[in-house]
Amino acid sequence: MQKVSKSMQLEYAFMFTLRKVNSINPAGFKQFFNDLPLDPYIKGSYRFRRLSRFIVSENKLSKLPHGYLFQSKEYNPLVGDVKREFAELDDALIELDIFQNMVLAFSDSCKLHPEAEIGVHQIRTTCSPNNLGNPAPEGIHQDGTDFIGIFSVDRENIQGGETHLYAAKKEKPVFNKVLNSGELLLVNDHEFYHFTTPIKPQSDALGTRDVFVLTSPSLLSD
Repeated sequence: MQKVSKSMQLEYAFMFTLRKVNSINPAGFKQFFNDLPLDPYIKGSYRFRRLSRFIVSENKLSKLPHGYLFQSKEYNPLVGDVKREFAELDDALIELDIFQNMVLAFSDSCKLHPEAEIGVHQIRTTCSPNNLGNPAPEGIHQDGTDFIGIFSVDRENIQGGETHLYAAKKEKPVFNKVLNSGELLLVNDHEFYHFTTPIKPQSDALGTRDVFVLTSPSLLSD
């Protein structure tokens, strides 16, 4: 169940929003999460990731050249000031109508200006009885961008993975919810910190949490 602090709801309602994107069937994404490369920048071998950047012009999606992700330690104390490189999203994924609809939904909802860069992170977090998964190993944080979108693709055999938003790091969350398949959470990164709790499996089998994280600006550079 979604929980929003009553004292913050009216003041900040326009600063974040949760919506179901009815034009997208998340099942169409699932096959593209099975061959994600391991994220080499965090310890634990539980996170897998691809990353590409795009612009939207006249409701058309255009992929930009390969770039490097960079955040300062101010925003990412774990891997800040590190030039991180990830494999590009699969071309077959990018060509899907549901993928393009997802990026357009993010762009339209955030009212991005024409030619604004959008970074799309494709992320799988895994867990097993001997290895918990941490979707946000950097802790409660901001990304250093303007807008963030978290699109939930799938949760399989997991508990946890609840997404929290905070007006300040040392305050209680103003929003906390497990994002279900097909839900898109949009956040103003200037106003809120975010965090997702660790995941653990419900049974002895592997557990997975699959999401797309979209940001604008993209935080990528040539």
